[in-house]
Amino acid sequence: MELITRFLKESRYCVALTGAGISTLSGIRDFRGKDGIYNSGLNEDYDPDLIFDLDYFRQDPSLYYKASRDFIYNLHTKQPSIVHLELARLESMGIIKAVITQNIDMLHSKAGSKNVIELHGSPMVHRCMSCDKVFSYDHICDIVQSGEIQKCDRCQGVIKPDIIFFGEMLDAEKLNKAVQEASKADLILVLGSSLVVQPAASLPLYTREHGSLVIVNDMPTPLDEIAEARYNDLERVFTVLREKIR
Repeated sequence: MELITRFLKESRYCVALTGAGISTLSGIRDFRGKDGIYNSGLNEDYDPDLIFDLDYFRQDPSLYYKASRDFIYNLHTKQPSIVHLELARLESMGIIKAVITQNIDMLHSKAGSKNVIELHGSPMVHRCMSCDKVFSYDHICDIVQSGEIQKCDRCQGVIKPDIIFFGEMLDAEKLNKAVQEASKADLILVLGSSLVVQPAASLPLYTREHGSLVIVNDMPTPLDEIAEARYNDLERVFTVLREKIR
């Protein structure tokens, strides 16, 4: 752990890119891990790839709401992992400047991180796809947990979370900010991401042009060969960092 500790202590502008692997420590299933949603499926009755498919959602939003009931609409019961908490602490120390996340679980903000770029959106806000009326996560969560699928009470339109579904473009402002942060960084930490989903997977390359890349993930990534340091165990790494960086 000496390399990552030294890199962090010497860094002038460190950015973290996080994926679903950091939230498995909080009891949230990831997507592409060995026991992830896309590999094992949530239910034999449907294809997990359709859960976040925009065209399918427009046809039948009930699939998304039924499938995500126990991994999105229970997020309020989940607590930040040691990784979330340590990233927030390192930000408060001025070491971490930004957290760019592919996650939609809102745990970085819950842990106390301030500069968080949620590339794939968040279920914190839901909107009617017809009239754009806004609904809170808590409001929709109560309805989903009751087993109902509510349509907009203003126009009976379909209510969609502010999560980026397959078939949607990323928010241009968020993506541009993420590119700017990665470009300014002299160190980027890739944490719990398989680095296969674009354009997030290419962000470390902006840093690597002039800075350092450290990867902590339990599965191989396409950028392992250009990383200055590579670790497998997130919990162990951040337990050491908690002790070494005070």
